[in-house]
Amino acid sequence: MRQQASNIALIAILILPLTSLAQYHYDSTAAAAKQKAPKKEHHIIGIGVKAGLNFANVTSASDINASSHTGFNAGIFFSPPGKLMGSYTELAFSQQGFDYSTGQNNSSLKLNYLSLEQLMAINITKYVQIQLGARTAYLLNAKTDSTTHTTGTDSAYNAYGGSLLSFFNRIDYGVVGGVEIHPVLGLVIGARYNLSLSSLYKNAFSSFGGTGSGSGSGSMSINPKNNVIQLYTGWRF
Repeated sequence: MRQQASNIALIAILILPLTSLAQYHYDSTAAAAKQKAPKKEHHIIGIGVKAGLNFANVTSASDINASSHTGFNAGIFFSPPGKLMGSYTELAFSQQGFDYSTGQNNSSLKLNYLSLEQLMAINITKYVQIQLGARTAYLLNAKTDSTTHTTGTDSAYNAYGGSLLSFFNRIDYGVVGGVEIHPVLGLVIGARYNLSLSSLYKNAFSSFGGTGSGSGSGSMSINPKNNVIQLYTGWRF
């Protein structure tokens, strides 16, 4: 009986270290596998969609009391993941224009553009991105709305009948700067400023009497440029 108890105790003494060793090996293997497993990145492709508001106005148009016009922007973009610096390409629809008054008139000029932006992206941590670059846009259509009878600028517009686009340069180009925040997963929130370097009209526009040099009593020659502040949100896949 004592011999049997001694044998059992001896077997337990031999098995216990082996059990502990096996458990240690399992824990070590599991920990190593967990460490070696690559962390899944959400931003793999970098393709995204965005939409937001435009607060559009024009420069060099104080003579017609130009004020901001609200529209919207929507588009797609490609921003591949990078460490410090990368690229950002965007194709978007943009509603622009301005509201204006010329004495007896309160009117609104609405311009719709298809724009292509090529930007340099500077990543400040993974949450903030600074964007700088250039923008080229094509004017799709133009429309004026007047709240009173038409005189001045509106009569000049109407003289073209259905060819309002004949007034404008169809190609618009300029510089862009902005900041984008990536708070969680693929969510993006951004603000951007677009400043055009090209003139809005083909020729200087007179607020009292059509296009031309603006000569004559009471005429004011203007040839403004677009400038737009954009606020937007979107998702990057």
